[in-house]
Amino acid sequence: MTTGGHDHSHSHGHEHGHEHEHPNAPDDSLACAIAHGTAPAPTGDRRLVAVFDSPVTRELAHFAEHVGYEVVVLEPDAARRGGPRPEVADAAAAGLDANTDVVVTDHDRPELGDVLADVLAGAPRWIGVMGSPRHTGPHVAALRERGFDEEAIARVHRPIGLNIGSRSPAEIAVATLAGLLADRNGRQGGPYR
Repeated sequence: MTTGGHDHSHSHGHEHGHEHEHPNAPDDSLACAIAHGTAPAPTGDRRLVAVFDSPVTRELAHFAEHVGYEVVVLEPDAARRGGPRPEVADAAAAGLDANTDVVVTDHDRPELGDVLADVLAGAPRWIGVMGSPRHTGPHVAALRERGFDEEAIARVHRPIGLNIGSRSPAEIAVATLAGLLADRNGRQGGPYR
């Protein structure tokens, strides 16, 4: 059966009466029930703070809301605020806690070091900065200049997301969000084997 472009018989393995299979789901029968709409999707405290308003931030916020994140945009520059989602000026106002993932979407902003210093003080669950794996992230020098040790700097992940060859803001957002979900679920994020 195909619904919305998703072939349920192939991905769920129930051709010819076979049982539903979700090879990496923690509870196969619950995952199948959720996928078919016969059980509610889990809810919980899942927050995403997207740092700096950008085209990627807007796409990331859009997709993240669809998978249950409460999204806040942290934009320290008042002239750049005014997007469709809740925006705050600093990490303290973002309400960082152990359920919060932080994604910095623009590693070239001059506020990067100050924002990351404040984010590290807030102790979120996960922190990442977008950027190419071929170059040293500017956040490293920025945090060293502010007196952070290597252990603290290592808490900031870079590169982030899954390597799917993303080019557009939407593709980058999908790859980033997929990486966050894989990390939250203790998975590598590769194809099913």
